[in-house]
Amino acid sequence: MARFSMTNDSLPTLSCGPLLLVLAPSLGGSIASLTYVTEDKREIPVLHGSEGFPSHVLMAGSFPLVPFANRVRGGRFSFRGREVTLAPNLAGEASPLHGQVWVQAWEVVSVGVDEAELRFRHAAGEWPWDYEARQLFRVEEGAVSVTLSCRNVGGEPMPCGLGHHPYFPCDADTRIDAEVEHAWTIDDATLPLEKVWAEGRYALRERLICGQGLDNGFWGWDGGFTIAAPGLRIRVTSPEARFLHVYSPGEGERFAAEPVTHANAALNEAEGSWPDLGLRVLEPGEEMAVTMRIEVEAQ
Repeated sequence: MARFSMTNDSLPTLSCGPLLLVLAPSLGGSIASLTYVTEDKREIPVLHGSEGFPSHVLMAGSFPLVPFANRVRGGRFSFRGREVTLAPNLAGEASPLHGQVWVQAWEVVSVGVDEAELRFRHAAGEWPWDYEARQLFRVEEGAVSVTLSCRNVGGEPMPCGLGHHPYFPCDADTRIDAEVEHAWTIDDATLPLEKVWAEGRYALRERLICGQGLDNGFWGWDGGFTIAAPGLRIRVTSPEARFLHVYSPGEGERFAAEPVTHANAALNEAEGSWPDLGLRVLEPGEEMAVTMRIEVEAQ
């Protein structure tokens, strides 16, 4: 049975069957939490989110990445004769991270019984192109899907990349199973150095994932991964995302497995290499989208 409600702090809350999805539109258009409710009313977190309003977007269950994912080296890139400079947007990071929309409030367009739509409108400024981003959330029996889109609403071509940044809870027994071919090694600033085979330290097949000290991008991903966690089996698919970024800090308790359309720091590479690295150039009026589907089963 699907139903819609508002939480005590006015966060849109959708549910269908055992899944309870809470949104935080004013905090980067994020998912505050996603929970699996068992028949005996136990609540098992699917995403590592917050009860109530998150204290920071990085404490949310997931947030959108627009108009680029991960980092821009030194906050500078060039596009067709235009030099673009972006300021850092996270304390302790020298390079701007994850675009703009995750640190801005989104507008609630609509909320229904089993779906909601959010919108973000950007006027040209530091990022010198106009665009409109939207998120459509749908809750089904046993699954949640989030479709993130970006439309160039300006009069000039615009580079663009998208992604989802879900955090998952983990413990010593949590495993991820993902088919990838290559990984990028990184420097001290979490910027890519070298593409290597995804083996050994970078293998993701049936991999214990908690506290692994990873913050790496992966190439040759087949668009899906499975998480085996206490009480749950989680399957995530994202057909439009060609790359996967995995963040597993050494302190454990949570990790991120991010479906993204392009490689880390791709904006710093020559435009001729962008098709291989997953970056798009949107012509005026053109749109791109990336969907993340999370299927959940009790174990």
